[in-house]
This record gives sequence, structure tokens and C-alpha cells, in this order.
Amino acid sequence: MASVEVHGVEGMKAIVGQEIGPSDARTVTQDLIDAFAEVSGDHQWIHVDPERARRESPYGVTIAHGNLTLSLADSFRRALMQAGGFALAINYGWNKVRFPAPVPVDSRIVGAAELVSFDELEGGWWQAITKFTITVEGADKPSFVGESVTRLLAPA
Repeated sequence: MASVEVHGVEGMKAIVGQEIGPSDARTVTQDLIDAFAEVSGDHQWIHVDPERARRESPYGVTIAHGNLTLSLADSFRRALMQAGGFALAINYGWNKVRFPAPVPVDSRIVGAAELVSFDELEGGWWQAITKFTITVEGADKPSFVGESVTRLLAPA
């Protein structure tokens, strides 16, 4: 697995445009899908009913929720890139989130990242936009692509 550790503003600037990853693989189990359904309240059959999915779904199996796949980007974040030298980092949101392909149950997924931009804001804050891609091992196209927006506060 390719990963990077950077320190402070200069370290972040140095990795803009760098592809990071892929990560180690993670298996998306039915238990994980069911737990997400409980938390999110999304019990749509294509996610939680293996028998019906086998009979009626074009995939023949249950698939992970798109929002579960999005949330798994954070499970790859720390393994892919670590940024020290900041007083605080906060999740500011997501841009351009897409789910181009499904994540079938029991798939092994891998993550990759690219720091797209790192810009100075007011009051010592910086904004990092990181594109995350999650792909089922062996698939031709990704299952998730989205840009994470993080705000980082440089030490005073």
C-alpha cells in the first residue's frame, strides 16, 4: 500500500496532484450493510434482502448503499495520508460525489486518494480538497468518486 505522511502547510503543498494508494483491501460484508441500514434507516431490499436480490436484482446479490460506500472513504483516509502539524482538522463536506458502479456484497474494495488543492483561507485556516476513489478489486470502473473538503487550522 502506498501512503504518505506530511507535516504542516509546506508538506501539504508538496503533495498536491500526487496519487496516493491503493490501500489495503476491505471486505464489504452483509453484516456491515445491515448495520448501515439500521443506522441510516435505509432498508431498501436491494441492500438487505439477499433472497429477493438473488431473484430480482440485476446484480444477483445485495449491494452496499451508496452512502455506506461514501462513508468508507474515511476508513481509507488515515491509511492513505496523514497530515501532522495542524492545531485542528474538520470535515467541511463533500463535492462531486458519484457512484459509477455497485459494490456487491462480499466484495473487496480498495481506496486511493489525490490531494487536488490546498488553499489558504482567512484566520490561519487552510482548505484541502482530496479526491477519493473506491474500487471493487478487479473492476473496470470505480464504485465511488468524491472530493472531500477538509479545513485545517495552522498552529498560531
